[in-house]
Amino acid sequence: MPANLPPQYNKAEQEFRAATTPAARLEKLREMFRLLPKHKGTEKLQAELKTKISRAKEEIASPASAGKRSGVSYRVARDGAGQIVLVGPPNSGKSALLAALSHAKPDVAPYPFTTRAPQPGMVDVLDVRYQLVDLPPITADVCEPWLPGLILGADAALLVVDLSDDDAIDSADAALNRLADVKITLTGAPVAVEDENAFSIKTLLVANKSDAPGAHERLEVLREWAGERFPVCVTSTISGQGLDEMRKLAYDLLDMIRIYTKLPGRPADRERPFTIAAGGTIADLAGTIHGDLDGAVKFAKVWGVGVHDGQSVKRDHPLHDTDVVEIHF
Repeated sequence: MPANLPPQYNKAEQEFRAATTPAARLEKLREMFRLLPKHKGTEKLQAELKTKISRAKEEIASPASAGKRSGVSYRVARDGAGQIVLVGPPNSGKSALLAALSHAKPDVAPYPFTTRAPQPGMVDVLDVRYQLVDLPPITADVCEPWLPGLILGADAALLVVDLSDDDAIDSADAALNRLADVKITLTGAPVAVEDENAFSIKTLLVANKSDAPGAHERLEVLREWAGERFPVCVTSTISGQGLDEMRKLAYDLLDMIRIYTKLPGRPADRERPFTIAAGGTIADLAGTIHGDLDGAVKFAKVWGVGVHDGQSVKRDHPLHDTDVVEIHF
């Protein structure tokens, strides 16, 4: 089956070949994958793009991507359905959120710059797990040289703002501006940028410490400041307000779907779904189960959206959230 690539894909591919930075290459690879038609004729190209995207993320997160800069560098091995980073100014409560949402035990203290290195933790939601990484704070004057690479390598971000602070908006602006200096834009939705070296990260704004005196008034001002740039989730690690909502909204940033699998003659495993990108196919699921299986699928039976229970489908059949799949090789 021919690939029948659209002109937009070919344009993105040309821009990828002309890109001169790891961030620009990663952005174009992601754009190419979004534009690529998903059918049997493009399965090999889909797999190649996934491999290139993975390598581009590793390049960005690796110490070598920092050039000849000296000093400490970090890399966090990805785990679960995706990787989300906690970004924000000092004392916004990022570490407390990580501790409340996962089994991680970061240092939590009422003074700034407690977090000096990335701290990962696993968050459980809807039968799946994703990785949440607490990062050192960002100010107008302080941003660890390795930190932009970790942000660029993540799938999404949570911008945490302190509702107990009268200067919360100024602090958030300082963090956003500092990232803008290195061509990183945090945004609630993908935005078109003219600079091919610029990069945007899908972001949820977390208005933290909602239990603080005066938080309600500051929240109203914060919502006006955020406007349509960011969706807002209000949280408190003291009262627990918004933590369950935040857990789910953060997962939604990943744009993944859950697929339950079963063996012939047996019930579905309803406790451990696989996760694949929204719009993924039977072949994508097989590749997620094991990298060598995507090309070995003969057909599958599906219980779920748009099919009769147990209907046989081909390898390019698009899947939906909570579908049950029985793969035949």
